[in-house]
Amino acid sequence: MTLTVVVAWAQDRPPAPAAAPTADTSDGEKLFATLCGFCHQDGGRAAGRAPKLAGTDRSDQDLLKRIRAGKEGAMPAYGRAFTEAQLRALLAYIRSLKDEGR
Repeated sequence: MTLTVVVAWAQDRPPAPAAAPTADTSDGEKLFATLCGFCHQDGGRAAGRAPKLAGTDRSDQDLLKRIRAGKEGAMPAYGRAFTEAQLRALLAYIRSLKDEGR
């Protein structure tokens, strides 16, 4: 129930202020831990309620599309919750994850 409230809040609020123009993995890691880590376990390195992201073969465009639009019944849409800079930071963080076979 708490997740539903957080997701609804994230979808209905205006975009956050722009982050630094470069995609910083530490910014992406913080964002990921705040909203994504509940489902993508171990910082995205292990499957949980959602798939493991470390070593994903999805393209950058596919990942960004999924973050923005979500997947009905599986993942909420975060398109309005993040700025483009924040989306790029999330993508940089996901790409930095090493697949250690977990």
